Amino acid sequence: MARISGIELPLNKNLAVGLSYVYGIGKTTAMAIIGAAGLDASKKIKDLSDAEVAKIQKIINENYKVEGDKRREVQGNIKQLMEIGCYRGIRHRKGLPVRGQRTRTNARTRKGKKKTVMASKKEAPKKG
Repeated sequence: MARISGIELPLNKNLAVGLSYVYGIGKTTAMAIIGAAGLDASKKIKDLSDAEVAKIQKIINENYKVEGDKRREVQGNIKQLMEIGCYRGIRHRKGLPVRGQRTRTNARTRKGKKKTVMASKKEAPKKG
């Protein structure tokens, strides 16, 4: 069972794909880690020895922020944007799309479920 940075890696995946299950490691970073460890990227995770897993873990611990540290860093960056009151920070605070997407339609992921706003009807004058 390959466990790296507290994450159980899927056994049937290639090494390059399996490493990307760790938060903060994408395809490019995974390839760099594999190269530094001197392993084959097409090797399955279930075929790794304990020494190879330890080698990968050591490289990650020394050179990369992953999982909790990376999540804290990203949240800190967002909090800083909100505190300084820049445009991106305001969009985060309001729960709107941050990267220039349209909001007239779509944007439901950020805005949440539709809230229908009804215009109030004027009452007809009473006949008398």
